[in-house]
Amino acid sequence: MGIGIAIILRHVFLGSPNSGLLLVTVVPMYLITAASWHAYSLKRMIKAPFTGAKLGLKALVVADALTLFTAFSLKASEDISRWVTIGGFVFTGMAMALGRYLFLRHFTAFLDAPFVTLVIRESGVAYTATASVVLTPEEIGIDPDYHDPMMYDRLAKRLQFADRVVVACRPERRTAWAHVLKGANIQSEILVPELAALAPIAIDRHGPDTTVIVSAGPLELGDLIAKRAFDLMTASILILIFLPVLIIVPIAIRLDSRGPVLFRQPRIGRGNEIFEILKFRSMRVEEADAAGHRSATRGDDRITRVGRFIRSTSIDELPQLFNVLRGHMSIVGPRPHALSSRAADKLFWEIDSRYWHRHAAKPGLTGLAQIRGYRGATMVEADLTNRLQADLEYLDNWSLWHDIVLIFLTLRVLLHRNAF
Repeated sequence: MGIGIAIILRHVFLGSPNSGLLLVTVVPMYLITAASWHAYSLKRMIKAPFTGAKLGLKALVVADALTLFTAFSLKASEDISRWVTIGGFVFTGMAMALGRYLFLRHFTAFLDAPFVTLVIRESGVAYTATASVVLTPEEIGIDPDYHDPMMYDRLAKRLQFADRVVVACRPERRTAWAHVLKGANIQSEILVPELAALAPIAIDRHGPDTTVIVSAGPLELGDLIAKRAFDLMTASILILIFLPVLIIVPIAIRLDSRGPVLFRQPRIGRGNEIFEILKFRSMRVEEADAAGHRSATRGDDRITRVGRFIRSTSIDELPQLFNVLRGHMSIVGPRPHALSSRAADKLFWEIDSRYWHRHAAKPGLTGLAQIRGYRGATMVEADLTNRLQADLEYLDNWSLWHDIVLIFLTLRVLLHRNAF
């Protein structure tokens, strides 16, 4: 907006400027930098407004500096108006200060708008507060002591229209519920009335009762918007780049073996909700393992001639770009697993109960685990725990710049010894 005001004033007093390069470069650079530094983090804007404003101004300085450097490198600096550059910086800074002031003054009016709180109350547990929706575990069809993908899918479908979930359960069941809610991708809380007098740091309140926050999702609203915009832009560009491959490979698959071009398989996605992943079919139809009971191994006799090539080059993963466009996946994130995936003849969640926590973000085409070489068949328990540790590390340290770096590092592992 500040740049727009500067352009209008420049046009009124000195004639129309040529500000195309300025608008094309400053705005996206600022948005990416500000999002990466969490300048618009809701917590920062409320609890540390001056820090957030300072980061916003720093992001603006970086965007302006990169724009001027780009213009100088392309010998296009003459096309940029100095008055628009200086005025845009000043007016944008003023608009940022005014916007933050108005937000802080009226933010309760924004946040009190219809937020949905879902309460899960076990039978026999006292609950006195008011909530948007109150359900029992039996009504949802979930038992926290029993880990099953379909159960988590039922919970995910219940939570997709909620902004907050609160569990009222017996004390001995709190640990089990905490494990269930870790990957829920929304703020998840457990009622612990007896902790009210202790006032721990990591607590919140629901009505008259005290809750312990166990999950708030790894990304805030600004991060989610930035990551989604980045995913859409990157997926669209990659589809255009690989369009010839997306046309040729299906023809080769049909000529090599009978059956559909695409392989579809249910996988565990964000919030533990099941979605259908797309891949180019690389195995014979009659031997394909839709449930994922058997991982592909080196020299696997189920793989076709074309399938062996597209698997070794990771070309079979390209249809997942359409999963990204549909919102099921992200470009970067923990890789989605099949429902029956095993390591050492154990289901993944039987090896480490933290497995469900990795689903707090959308699954990705690539991720930190893949960069570190953790891909291919999971023969021993360490094959799963190494990947899980990398996925949880990615969630704890997420930033948009980190995603960009991981995309470039992926180019080094597209041809990998475990890609078979």
